[in-house]
Amino acid sequence: MANTNHISTTWLGNMQFESTNPSGKTVTIDASPDDGGQGDGLRPKALMLSGLAGCSGLDVASLIKKMKLNVDKFHIETIANLTEEHPKYYDKVVIEYHFHGDDLNEAKLQRAVDLSVEKYCGVMEMFRKFADLEIKTLFHTN
Repeated sequence: MANTNHISTTWLGNMQFESTNPSGKTVTIDASPDDGGQGDGLRPKALMLSGLAGCSGLDVASLIKKMKLNVDKFHIETIANLTEEHPKYYDKVVIEYHFHGDDLNEAKLQRAVDLSVEKYCGVMEMFRKFADLEIKTLFHTN
């Protein structure tokens, strides 16, 4: 186990936890009021979607920089379907890459998305093990 991450997650009382990250930052995790929490933190399953979007987003941002592409704004919308039965998990996930700008090189931006989805993003690969993924790339002029 040469490449490992060690995360420490500590109960803060009620339904709230604080979890460390190798960067030294922490994240608060809490249940919704409907589930007995106070809603003062991120929900675990939603946090997985943030991890997915963040992982792929970092790849794409790095490629935008390397390819010297002009992008005014870039955001990722992640829409996941949760199963009805326990344990509930995401069985279908739509990942939309939105690029905004007047001078978008659509072919190169699509290549950046494809490289992240197919080659670089480890979180994407993990999601593939349990969910059907649908990837969409959308270009918006200002």
